[in-house]
Order: sequence, then structure tokens, then C-alpha cells
Amino acid sequence: CLNACTYCKTKHARGDLASYPIEELVDRAKQSFQEGVCEIWLTSEDTGAYGRDIGTDLPTLLWKLVEVIPEGAMLRLGMTNPPYILEHLEEMAKILNHPRVYAFLHIPVQSASDSVLMDMKREYCVADFKHVVDFLKEKVPGITIATDIICGFPGETDEDFQETMKLVELYKFPSLFINQFYPRPGTPAAKMPQVPAAVKKQRTKALSQLFHSYNPYDHKVGERQRVLVTEESFDSSYYVAHNPFYEQVLVPKDPLLMGKMVKVNIYEAGKHFMKGQPVSDARVHTASISRPLAKGEVSGLREEFRRSAQNGTNCKAQPSAEIPVKTRLSSWMALQLPWQQEGGGLKILSVSLALLAVLVMFCYRGMKTEL
Repeated sequence: CLNACTYCKTKHARGDLASYPIEELVDRAKQSFQEGVCEIWLTSEDTGAYGRDIGTDLPTLLWKLVEVIPEGAMLRLGMTNPPYILEHLEEMAKILNHPRVYAFLHIPVQSASDSVLMDMKREYCVADFKHVVDFLKEKVPGITIATDIICGFPGETDEDFQETMKLVELYKFPSLFINQFYPRPGTPAAKMPQVPAAVKKQRTKALSQLFHSYNPYDHKVGERQRVLVTEESFDSSYYVAHNPFYEQVLVPKDPLLMGKMVKVNIYEAGKHFMKGQPVSDARVHTASISRPLAKGEVSGLREEFRRSAQNGTNCKAQPSAEIPVKTRLSSWMALQLPWQQEGGGLKILSVSLALLAVLVMFCYRGMKTEL
């Protein structure tokens, strides 16, 4: 992130902008699709700032990525702050209209008061945010815009808060992340005159009530939508799918649907989701180009390294730059346990003898002291 927001502690931990080269990201995407992935998320602390440190930009990366996304697979973009999307609006609109990119963008506004934004050091004004949203809504029909709002930032007046309420009333964001301001130690905002806790709580409640007063998906009941099924719902009653606008659609828990792109008829809508029934005579499209990895298999390993792990043999090949996040216990043991590696038995014998010698020495010293 290139911002220096007065309330933010993340920058202290993450440091300055550091962008991966386009080639590495494209190669990682290719590898993911070879592993059976059907949806990838491009995430960052501020995705819009990508490339400014290495002489490139986000649209250049995205055009390279969509070239390697197989038919039926999808790309979702992560959060971007308004300053770094303004200069790429035309290109971003074209990319968000791409059939393999979700028409979804998370653009935090935080407040609809310019004076509050200035105290936050957000580096844009409310008019900038509205311009971004209005432009994308016009150029990308049906786009989902998600945003964040902080209630009770230091110095926020009742008039400032009412401007924020009007903004939410105007756009009726389907996805809204509401945060009650909390002063993080060590940040400039923590040293500013604070809004009383009761006032912050009341404003947070009022904004939440406004958000829950409208249902963004009611008008979509009866529609036929194309959705990609990717996960199980929290209550394990449904599978979760997303339509081209990254709106959540719950579908029957049929194992044949997982990882597939299907057409559904929307028959019910809630505040945060829709429910869809698969069209019986519609084609079920397999989005992935290969069999997905089994549960627990390591993602991001080169093929020769993966084969050696599965066979339990020693391999000098190095894994790719990505760090594996999980692995089967058997694979971990094949890679880690010394007695499964060349010369492991001799190493264990040596260590055991050394420990025995130490124990004997301590026992001998103890006997000598008593005498």
C-alpha cells in the first residue's frame, strides 16, 4: 500500500509496496489451473497500487492473466483504494467486462465527508469515489461494488455522519463492511480528540439498520444465472456458488456440482444470498482443466518434487517460490524424517551415542560429588 492512513496499523507491519513480477504471477496462475483450480483471487493490501515499484500497472497484469484463464474458470480482484483506480478506469471497465473476470470490485470509501477523509489522509475526496462508482456502473452493467465505512472517526460530526448515511442510501451497496472506530496504539488517529464511545456505538447501529433496510437481490428472483460452484456453506446445508457479479448463490449439495459452472433458476433471495435450482437440461461445464489436488496435497510444488514426496524418496529439486501451506502427513514424513533419507540410520546412531556419553558424564560427576 502507498497510503499512510492515520488510523492504520497494517502499514507498520507490511512496510512499503513490493510487487511480484508479472511473469511469476502468470506462471503461478498457470500452475494453479494445472492443479485443478477453477477460481483464483488476486489479493493485496491495495491491488490498485500493483506495479508502481517495478514499472508496470494493474491492467497490464490483468490482461496477461486473462490469457491463461481456461474457459469456465474465473478471476476475482481484491481491494483497491480510489486513488489508484482513477487513472485506469477505462481499462479496468474493459477487464471487468471480460467473461472470465467477476464484475466485482471492493473500493473502500470509509467516510462521505471530505473533512474526515482529510483527517484520515485518504488522498481522495468523496467526488472521486462517486466518479469511480458511477463510471463503473455505467460501463460494467450489473457490477457489484463493495465498500468499507468507519463510524466515529476522531472529529466526525453529526453532519459528517449524515453525509455517509446519504451515500449508502444513494448506492445501496450490496456488500458493506461497517467498522466502529478503534484507536490503534501508535497511530496518529489515536492521539486525536476521540468521539465518545456512546456516539460511535449509536452511529454504527444507525448505519447497520440502514444497510439492513434494503434487499439488493429481490428483483433477481426468477432470473436464470450462470454460476460457478466453489465451496460448502457454513451450515453444510448447501454448496456456495457465485454468478458473474460475484453475488452468492446457494445451490443443492450435489457432489457432481462442485467445481462446475452451471445454470440455475433463482427462486429465493435473502439479504446476502440467493438460492438457485440447477436447470435440468442445461450443460454442466467443468471449469478446471485437470483433476483437482486431493485434500491436503501441497499446492505450488514442481512436478518432480511432488513425485518424490509421494514416493517417499530424497529429491534435490527445489520447490517453487510459493510456500506450501498444507501437506499430507505421509508426504511430510517422507520429506522430513531422517531415517527415511540417505544415511539417516548412521546419523541417528551418532546422535544416540553422543547423548549416552553426556548422561554417563553427568552421572559420574554426581557420584564423585557425593563421595
